[in-house]
Amino acid sequence: MQVKKIVFMAGKLWNDLLSLRNTVSLTPGPYDRHLGYYYIRFESDFKKLNRLLHSFDADGIPLNTTYIDVENPQLHYYPISIGQYALARWHDHLMDKEGAIEHFMRIADWFVSEAVCSPSGGALWLTDVPKPEYEVTSPWPSAFAQSRAISVLLRAWQHTGEERYFILACKALQPFERDISEGGVSVDRATPGIAFYEEYVAQWPTRVLDGHSFALFGLYDFIRAAPKDSEYHGKAVRLFEEGIRGLKHHLSYYDTGTWLRFNRCERPGYPNEDPCTIGYLKLVIAQMRVLYSMTGDAQFDALARKWKKYLTPKGIWNMYYEKWHTLRKLNRL
Repeated sequence: MQVKKIVFMAGKLWNDLLSLRNTVSLTPGPYDRHLGYYYIRFESDFKKLNRLLHSFDADGIPLNTTYIDVENPQLHYYPISIGQYALARWHDHLMDKEGAIEHFMRIADWFVSEAVCSPSGGALWLTDVPKPEYEVTSPWPSAFAQSRAISVLLRAWQHTGEERYFILACKALQPFERDISEGGVSVDRATPGIAFYEEYVAQWPTRVLDGHSFALFGLYDFIRAAPKDSEYHGKAVRLFEEGIRGLKHHLSYYDTGTWLRFNRCERPGYPNEDPCTIGYLKLVIAQMRVLYSMTGDAQFDALARKWKKYLTPKGIWNMYYEKWHTLRKLNRL
């Protein structure tokens, strides 16, 4: 097993190094009520989209492979990846690719059928594959998954006019209002007016940076699409603004001065330094550019420019050195 882990991680690091030559394609603002292209232009090619995507079930719903440190490997439904692929197929539809909208709608209907009731009476999409590094073993919710569902459901609603998609998107907002200890997907609500939205809901805050930013993208989709006289529009505005303040509250922690940390995890024994990869850094830079377009806040633009300068041979070498030691501490190597 140890040899398999080393081979798996070496392959990931090699692919990450190759990502230096890739660009993250963005949809420029300003953004209107019509939900066209998503903020990041996803492609439906598995190799370009997400290397953990493996195949489809009989209905065309994508299946993920498990990560190398999961003891019982299996193909599984991963709502984050499923939503990402749905948005890629939506992009195909906008480019008039044959069969794309039918495929997109099958995935939208998957989100309808797989929604479960949250403790707050809202809707959740659970992932049942473990996350050993965060000690998560039971099916877990995710603000990132909520965001993907919202973005897909709202596009299905605008395409078909069927209210059931909008109603479910409204229910998907509810878990953002609750702390992880209450069955929700947020942390840091003890400080009035701020929240951080969790990609991985565990016993302790994990605060994965890109997952929080993607959660904000889903909330912003809702703000754009929902009628302004709707109570849910006001709720989405509040949740988005709380998330922006929560992001700004933590941003300085992620910045080491030469690179970015992947998360701000409070699990006892979790390594203090867990640097992000090259591909992740480029993604977060792109997210800051999108957030600048959404908010007009110059801090996000300044950070995107600053962090781009971290992509130097020295910075990359130091990141890989630290990443290797972090993976060993987490028993992922």
